[in-house]
Amino acid sequence: MPESETPLFCNYDNSNYQQDFWGEGKRAYEDASEAIALKKLLPAQGNLMLEIGAGAGRNTPRYEGYKRIVLMDYALTQMQQAQAALGKSERYVYVAADVYHLPFADSLFDGGTMIRVIHHLSELPPAFNEIERVLQTNATFILEYANKRNLKAILRYLTGKQSWNPMDLRPVEFVKLNFSNHPQTVERELTKTGFSIKKVLSVSNLRIRSLKNEKNLGWMLKVERFLQDFAGGLRLSPSIFLQTILTRQKPNALPTEFFRCPNCSSYELVEEALLVHCHGCGRDYPIVDGIYDFRLK
Repeated sequence: MPESETPLFCNYDNSNYQQDFWGEGKRAYEDASEAIALKKLLPAQGNLMLEIGAGAGRNTPRYEGYKRIVLMDYALTQMQQAQAALGKSERYVYVAADVYHLPFADSLFDGGTMIRVIHHLSELPPAFNEIERVLQTNATFILEYANKRNLKAILRYLTGKQSWNPMDLRPVEFVKLNFSNHPQTVERELTKTGFSIKKVLSVSNLRIRSLKNEKNLGWMLKVERFLQDFAGGLRLSPSIFLQTILTRQKPNALPTEFFRCPNCSSYELVEEALLVHCHGCGRDYPIVDGIYDFRLK
């Protein structure tokens, strides 16, 4: 996809997102709910995981079965926070890039996640196409999406407290570059791309402001653990987690292949001390204190 045609997406660079949104236990219930869901959906082991929208690495320690993890986020400052939290090691690779131009070889990863990301994407099909390209056949891909057709939205619409119809298949942009998607739309586009949905979990079922406090957290998570499986098929929770398998048959990346130029798709990349140079288009990509910056600016 040419850089000029890149769909709009939300950029958290130079923001205080991690502290403002997750800090001081503000969303301890949601965080713990996601941990429960990931434990149910992740394979016991794997080789190379791609975490799209890794942010400051909040979920990264939960991928304990994978030998190596590539953390990717468009926001360089989020990658810097993740690196500060997790450290520099052979197990972690930090990459700043966008999901519409993934800087990785075809069929490289045997696992992938994208959590709390697609509600910031204006177009889903080109993102799913790129993810399909970099995953191997039979790779596990875990996707989370904000559910437009959640129970609260349905009740608000029926009682006249909300103008948009949660049954409409089109996404609703409730804040600029913040979208809720209909389950049917998300899952249709996923399956068209070659993914087979194996499991559906209903997550953050008790996201009710008056309930969310430290005193209630224990019993809320017990109920949450049960409802995730029990109510998964209903798809009425504010957050839906999908476990999918890529069924499209294709050869794996060669052992020597890893990065691919996001601008011209060339594999002729040479890593130097402070940058990666592409011999295909002549573009240079900075390496900022160990973080690969493949953003197209």
